[in-house]
Amino acid sequence: MSENLTTPSNIQPEFDWDTIGKKQDFYSKDEIERLELLYGGTLKSLVDHELVDGVVVSKNNKEVVVNIGYKSDGVVPLSEFRYNPDLKIGDSVEVYVESQEDKTGQLILSHKKARAMKSWERINSALTSDEIIKGFVKCRTKGGLIVDVFGIEAFLPGSQIDVKPIRDYDVYVGKTMEFKVVKINNEFKNVVVSHKALIEEELEAQKKEIIGKLEKGQVLEGTVKNITNYGVFVDLGGVDGLIHITDLSWGRISHPEEIVKLDEKINVVILDFDDQKKRIALGLKQLSTHPWEGLSPDLKVGDKVKGNVVVIADYGAFVELQVGVEGLIHVSEMSWSQHLRSAQDFLKVSDQVEAIILTLDREERKMSLGIKQMSPDPWKEILEKYPKNSRHAAKVRNFTNFGIFVELEEGIDGLIHISDLSWSKKIKHPSEFTKIGDGIDVLVLEVDVENRRLSLGHKQLEENPWDVFETLFVVGTDHKGTIVSANDKGAVVQLPYGVEAFCPNKHLLKIDGGNAKVEETVDFKVLEFNKESKKIIVSHRNTNEEIAIEEKESRGGAKKEAGNKGPVDETKKAVQKVKDNQEKTTFGDVAGLADLKSALEDKEQDKDQGKD
Repeated sequence: MSENLTTPSNIQPEFDWDTIGKKQDFYSKDEIERLELLYGGTLKSLVDHELVDGVVVSKNNKEVVVNIGYKSDGVVPLSEFRYNPDLKIGDSVEVYVESQEDKTGQLILSHKKARAMKSWERINSALTSDEIIKGFVKCRTKGGLIVDVFGIEAFLPGSQIDVKPIRDYDVYVGKTMEFKVVKINNEFKNVVVSHKALIEEELEAQKKEIIGKLEKGQVLEGTVKNITNYGVFVDLGGVDGLIHITDLSWGRISHPEEIVKLDEKINVVILDFDDQKKRIALGLKQLSTHPWEGLSPDLKVGDKVKGNVVVIADYGAFVELQVGVEGLIHVSEMSWSQHLRSAQDFLKVSDQVEAIILTLDREERKMSLGIKQMSPDPWKEILEKYPKNSRHAAKVRNFTNFGIFVELEEGIDGLIHISDLSWSKKIKHPSEFTKIGDGIDVLVLEVDVENRRLSLGHKQLEENPWDVFETLFVVGTDHKGTIVSANDKGAVVQLPYGVEAFCPNKHLLKIDGGNAKVEETVDFKVLEFNKESKKIIVSHRNTNEEIAIEEKESRGGAKKEAGNKGPVDETKKAVQKVKDNQEKTTFGDVAGLADLKSALEDKEQDKDQGKD
């Protein structure tokens, strides 16, 4: 058994299997190592999913062949190079090793994945360094476009496509454009790019160059770029200037479209510019002579002129006499009336008016006009039309705390003082007596022609009832009265005909020892009567004392014959009779008072005749 396990003598112990089927070339060990080193130096050792650099060796309509220094070349789809239509043989590209060998033994590479691995690093670098990058516009989306930048989808807002508003985004789809990265959100992997920023940089450089050559008063040709409500933007060849609406025409216009049209070429003059803010103020009307220069030299103060109302304000109206020449009609020059009104009450825009020139300043180019001067001044005939003590109808126009302003006619106003409204009523505010717009009869009290003031009265249209009261409420006479109010000094007593009197506290004493109360009706004796101040002082206590004296005299038999009564007693008796028969009347019952006064006067005359 042991012999069978031994190695046969004809088998070589160090057989080289690598030489089987090959040419019997024998190399020394050192030479083999040298050759392996030389061969290995010509090839790269690859690892799947590795990022390497390669060179384009050929391309067709579908594929690009890239040499990465491996034993075989790799193939990349041409679609991965859409962002770079200028790709050519010999260009260096980054590729990602998908697989060293596929089923057919082909090396598979990806340029798209290689770009994606470095894209965020490059995009952040582009944002930091303000680098200009290229991108391929893939498609349109809401509000803008989707752009392929380094294999990453970035968003290009519609407002960042161009400096001009873009209506059709589709014309940019499929184009390769240059961009700047303006915003990155690393958390959500969002990138925003801008093409407008590149244009603005170019325009900014052009602006600096153009503005550096500008001078005030310089006339340039430009193109109307945009029209707004407030003015017109003009392209001066790389830089925009603004013609404010007030610098388009010497006359007033409602909108710039009345003067210029979009894309129209016009000449403009430079009014001002700002180097720092790059603002240029332009003028169009300044290229023509100011209309005031063409104003007739014969025009003077006092002349009549015609024009159209172009602007209305509360304080007045501007009237255009000719294009660029305006005059102001102040509201005070629209009517002879002195009560406050606004210009809208007299005129409206587009009205044609005729006016008188009041002031004319050609240097300042200012003119004031008046339309009330077209009619006679009513105050010139004021004394003839409204003489003192004449009666007229008026209309209530305004209230003040001290009276009422009324209008007799257009331009003639007057004041009724609050004290001249009523003989009897105590009026705290004119609104208690009448209201605005109501008619009211007045009597002319005073006329001040120089200051254009009329003092009017209303109560003077009626007889002063206090002339009658003077004969009724004679000191010492007794009258029924009702207490209407009371305070710490006394009480207000209403006597017949609505007359109010005052009774001091000490004179409110009743016969039973108490004081008369509010709403209580008792007898009062007149202690004092003052027609000028319309003041009556009465006493209830004195009537009680008089009654007590009469009762005492009656008990003692001390009575006077009726024939011995004097004129004062007869008057008292007549007044008392009237009071007893007269129901409570109002203070305005002047007719009844007049009749009573007439009866008293007749009685006095009869007595005088009897004496004769």
